[in-house]
Amino acid sequence: MEQQKQAVQEPIFDKNRSPGKTFSLGLQHVLAMYAGAIIVPLIVGGQLGLTTEQLTYLIAIDLLACGVATLLQVFGNKYFGIGLPVMLGCAFQAVGPMIIIGQQHGMSAIYGAIIASGLFVILFSGLFGKLIKVFPPVVTGSVVTIIGLTLIPVALNDLGGGQGSEDFGSALNISLGFGVLAFIIIMNRFAKGFLRSISVLLGLILGTVVAAFYGGVDLTPLREAGWFRAPQPFFFGTPEFKLVPIMTMILVAIVSVAESTGVFMALGKIVDRDITSKDLSRGYRAEGLAIVVGGIFNSFPYTTYSQNVGLIQ
Repeated sequence: MEQQKQAVQEPIFDKNRSPGKTFSLGLQHVLAMYAGAIIVPLIVGGQLGLTTEQLTYLIAIDLLACGVATLLQVFGNKYFGIGLPVMLGCAFQAVGPMIIIGQQHGMSAIYGAIIASGLFVILFSGLFGKLIKVFPPVVTGSVVTIIGLTLIPVALNDLGGGQGSEDFGSALNISLGFGVLAFIIIMNRFAKGFLRSISVLLGLILGTVVAAFYGGVDLTPLREAGWFRAPQPFFFGTPEFKLVPIMTMILVAIVSVAESTGVFMALGKIVDRDITSKDLSRGYRAEGLAIVVGGIFNSFPYTTYSQNVGLIQ
């Protein structure tokens, strides 16, 4: 029994799955988290008056850091990483505090606070892991539900065509959005096997094709953009460590830990794995490392994305 339990605790990778299917499922996860990942730099950069070049770098380095953060969490070991199929992205709860810190103390103070909050999570990951007893299913389930509800305004803005767009709320945008939603629901109801598992990906592709037919897709920026750019640590300057910004971001990090706890427990149920306090500690430690990486490369604090749990289910 002990050997069977230990086998379940370790990440399982299907080496026999075809590369095409694996790539398709992975791309679907990326697209599901993509909107959430780029909306944070767009909001923060817009509020802090970044130039187009700075904003482009911020989005690019953010996506890179999302990938690094996800790898830290997925490939679990005895020191960090929970070894569950999770995706990490920008923490939505950090948007408001980062804007306030940037306006009052400057960009350097934002990244000093992010790095400090990441170190805080790493140092206290063991303590947070022992708090699993105070997180019964009703608590973690409520946290994930609340997180999902807070994402509804983002979804509705995207459904209307994107906040600030000239055709926001037009009949075409609304019809296209609900059409994609209906397509995904129908695929989940009637399709089987692999087609059902990539229903979200197929819906996104179909919606993009239809939008392009009506002139809603502009690839000019993509053609004009450079394909490669090396990441540059401290792109916005040397981090400044100020007490008030640091305490603010530590509070944000604690909220992220609560969010991640709910996601970890939900994923544990899906993949039939018992999540222990040691598992949680490694997960929190990986999240802390991801936050530090975000601070070093002038990106954002990272947390486990709950929207990808639906795809895994």
